[in-house]
Amino acid sequence: MDSDLEKLLDRFIEQSMEVQQKHYGALPQLPFDPDWPSACVVESEPNADQSVHWHPVTQQPASDMFERLAKVLEIELHPDIRTWYTRYWSDPLPARHPDGELTLLFCWNEEDMERLRGNQLGHLMAKQKQRHPLSLFFACTDGDEFMTVDNRDGSVWLERPGRKPIKRLAGSLSEFLAALTPLPIAYSLKQ
Repeated sequence: MDSDLEKLLDRFIEQSMEVQQKHYGALPQLPFDPDWPSACVVESEPNADQSVHWHPVTQQPASDMFERLAKVLEIELHPDIRTWYTRYWSDPLPARHPDGELTLLFCWNEEDMERLRGNQLGHLMAKQKQRHPLSLFFACTDGDEFMTVDNRDGSVWLERPGRKPIKRLAGSLSEFLAALTPLPIAYSLKQ
């Protein structure tokens, strides 16, 4: 694992929660769904009809999803993408990059990680079929663009579905993350 990426990710998560506290004076909220549990939920006994506060938490132990995905595909997956998705459980987090606003993708729970596995598998198979460089996504824009890690060298790219990468954004996920500014998470005032 890239300890620099882990440190930068830890710092970004910390800054994201600081921005949230400064902007709203509270942790982010979302409607509680008893069928979609997560270690991120702060309330110990939430009710189904209320919103709950949450914050990102480190995965203990880290998911083995990327090892299983690599085994199915019979390829080695870039360690940065493994670190990205197996460091924290979290809802998506908004951020600003010099090129615009985006949403950083994370997994809420193990079931969400399995959904991600299926989506990444589909993305990788489409890349293989199109003979494009293999990449794995980790963020998206409000439009149809998303950010990926090139599996060969770990560089970060802007892509659109079914097309070759559009623009190189950074030499690594660490470099990309260092250029981001956390934004407040949409806050539900429903109690």
